Amino acid sequence: MQTLDAGVGQKGARKGVGPLIAPLSDLQRPLRQQIFERVRAAGMIPRVQVAKELGVSPASVTTITSELIDSGLIEEVMTARDSDSGRGRPAVALGVRRDAHRVAGMKISDREHTAVIVDFAGNLIADDAIPRRPGPMTLNDLLLAMETLLDRVCAKAALSRADLSAIGVGVPGFVDSLDGIVLWSSILNDRNVPLASVAARRLGLPVWIDNDANLVALAELWFGAGRTLSDFAVVTIEHGVGMGFVLNHRLYRGSQRLGMELGHIKVQLDGALCRCGQRGCLEAYVADYALAREATTALNWGHKDAPPIGVLLESLYDHAKAGNATARSIFRRAGRYLAVGLSNVINLFDPALIILSGERMRYDYLYASETLAEMDNLAINTGRPRPPIEIHAWGDLLWAHGAAALALSSVSEMLLAANREIAAQ
Repeated sequence: MQTLDAGVGQKGARKGVGPLIAPLSDLQRPLRQQIFERVRAAGMIPRVQVAKELGVSPASVTTITSELIDSGLIEEVMTARDSDSGRGRPAVALGVRRDAHRVAGMKISDREHTAVIVDFAGNLIADDAIPRRPGPMTLNDLLLAMETLLDRVCAKAALSRADLSAIGVGVPGFVDSLDGIVLWSSILNDRNVPLASVAARRLGLPVWIDNDANLVALAELWFGAGRTLSDFAVVTIEHGVGMGFVLNHRLYRGSQRLGMELGHIKVQLDGALCRCGQRGCLEAYVADYALAREATTALNWGHKDAPPIGVLLESLYDHAKAGNATARSIFRRAGRYLAVGLSNVINLFDPALIILSGERMRYDYLYASETLAEMDNLAINTGRPRPPIEIHAWGDLLWAHGAAALALSSVSEMLLAANREIAAQ
């Protein structure tokens, strides 16, 4: 199991969060934002190094960082010198002011709801989780669950809601992050729910929402293996199949913020029924409900009292490991369909890395050598190596960290925009 790359390293060194963008490669966004994000990503960085990486004058960096310090967004941090003589003044670096803001991140899912609270530098303060009954919820039930979870994680952090600056929320389904609308989700009875505005009124805080697979990609971008990569894909396999794609160090959502729905690409005309209402979707062959559907039929478990999906899948996996040919064939079939989906990702996007994430990554049949070999056969043969594939069997807290990163990003961008307006006056 991997650990999130946030917090304080040895001897108090700040490790930083957010994308580590190569020097002189990001010139489109305002300089103030670039400087702040360099400081946040580095954890601690001297002014002269910021100027060097952005290709601007040290005087410009000094002016802007002074404004950011006055605004309470960053601070000067004393660091030890390389020399052991102990003489002279300590070196001065810049770091994000951790206590400037705190945000919460939540993952609302089919199995359980998880939440984290982090400080402005991305350090974990507290986390919590509450179980839930399977099946779609009413909006009121969802809001009640969010409120309960938020109060619980705030109590763990010894904070009140008023101590938070924002909340990020990840939900499965089709989510317009800009307008804050859940167009469809497996966890809600209704469609076209303005969840961000309704939750903001209920919780008394700004709320940003996004598709949960996008937030796994954001978590990898901020805290994990994607920090140094400009382009990578995250494919999540749990209750559904999702995908988040990072392009040029930024999350790509599409023109209507509804792109990257890998789980709903069609792999079989008039095929198995997907929970989105259409047939032949990749998700309908790979997701947990698809495996459970196959298991109840192929293993003649339909006559039994239906156990929770998690219990059924564990039993299916145990049967496969014990040599049950039918159980093994179910996972093998799902792996072949997954190979189709992954080969399409390679052919379309040519990412530097593909990360397979989610609870179902414990089932190694889904990424067995035969599956990866079939993916290689389906991908275009260019004579060059295919993108590497990594397996990250994160728990649900990673998804909540991605939601916290969404809130941190939104809060910092609003603050920096306000800072620019003040500076221009």
